[in-house]
Amino acid sequence: MAWHDGTVTAPLTPPHQPGPHDPWQAPPSGSHLVHSPGAPDDPDTATELRQAAVVAALVAVSGIALGLLWLWLAPRVPLVSDDTAVFLKNSEGEEAIGADGTFVLLAIGFGVLSAALVFWRLRRGGVLVVVGLALGALLASLIAWRVGIWLGPSSDVVGRAREAGQGVTFDAPLELHTVWVAVLAWPFAAMGIHLLLTAAFGPRDVEPDWSYYQGPVQGPLAGPGSGSGASPSSPAGGGGPG
Repeated sequence: MAWHDGTVTAPLTPPHQPGPHDPWQAPPSGSHLVHSPGAPDDPDTATELRQAAVVAALVAVSGIALGLLWLWLAPRVPLVSDDTAVFLKNSEGEEAIGADGTFVLLAIGFGVLSAALVFWRLRRGGVLVVVGLALGALLASLIAWRVGIWLGPSSDVVGRAREAGQGVTFDAPLELHTVWVAVLAWPFAAMGIHLLLTAAFGPRDVEPDWSYYQGPVQGPLAGPGSGSGASPSSPAGGGGPG
């Protein structure tokens, strides 16, 4: 619309003010931002804490299975005794470090499996679920270590040498020489695999929907027709110029 006096035509909107459809214009007076709520299936803090506790408990219990597999698959270290001392039967054998390697490989496999299961069941789980997975994996590694030692050959080497007799081969106790390296293999593997799965297949963050809400006009500018949607430029008498 423009105002015309017969000789000069001027726009009704001043050039220094943005148009009504300018995307960069400031929000209307009296309006405020309204943020749409998040996804309805996102867990709250209490639910996430319960999920993290369940994950930590189940993963920790699975450490028993790791301990049994380690006891079954780890190579045995043969010992032999004479009248004075106990010796390695094969001084150049690699059975001693084989027990550590077996534990680490099994722990990495359990870490991959536990991370995949947690991601499959709790894809929308937050940071607390990941922390529960890491703590459960650490406890599971410690439990597996102690189960293997407890159910393995006795640590009383002298007593077992006397029972076996001179020149008879018997197994050395099952042990880890690099305890913390082996124990941390499961947590690190679980965290890494869970991070990769989340980055590749995890839910994407939805952009927040910000919209302007303009309430009823208040103050001295509010006219009698402000609530009925009447335009302030409508003629009061209802008739146009002849």
